Amino acid sequence: MALRWEAFLDQVRERGEYDTPQEADRAARVVLALLGAHIVGTERAELAARLPETYALILLNPLQAVEPLSPERFVRATAAWIEGASQATAAWDVGAVLSVVADAAGEDLTRRILLQLPPGYDLLFGSPQPT
Repeated sequence: MALRWEAFLDQVRERGEYDTPQEADRAARVVLALLGAHIVGTERAELAARLPETYALILLNPLQAVEPLSPERFVRATAAWIEGASQATAAWDVGAVLSVVADAAGEDLTRRILLQLPPGYDLLFGSPQPT
């Protein structure tokens, strides 16, 4: 079942310690647009079904990626898309959004999503994998 928009945004706002809902929304939109370019198939559709419609549409209509970004480049790309962001604040934004996404997805879907991504994304999702 999909999270309601308010619940999703409240969780992102709390984890990111944002002052306003607009800051949390901006981070969610950028991170989900970048994430959508990196996951495909059933996993992307299943994740979209668990997100509020606004964010599901962003995930399903992603920015175009030429190649998969490493976690470090994903954070840099996020910083480039958020006005005034540094790599440190972008890493914070990514962690806040992706940890809420991981909760919404559940353990099995998160694991399958991580299999589509380059190594190291588990840390961005707040789901460190055993080595």
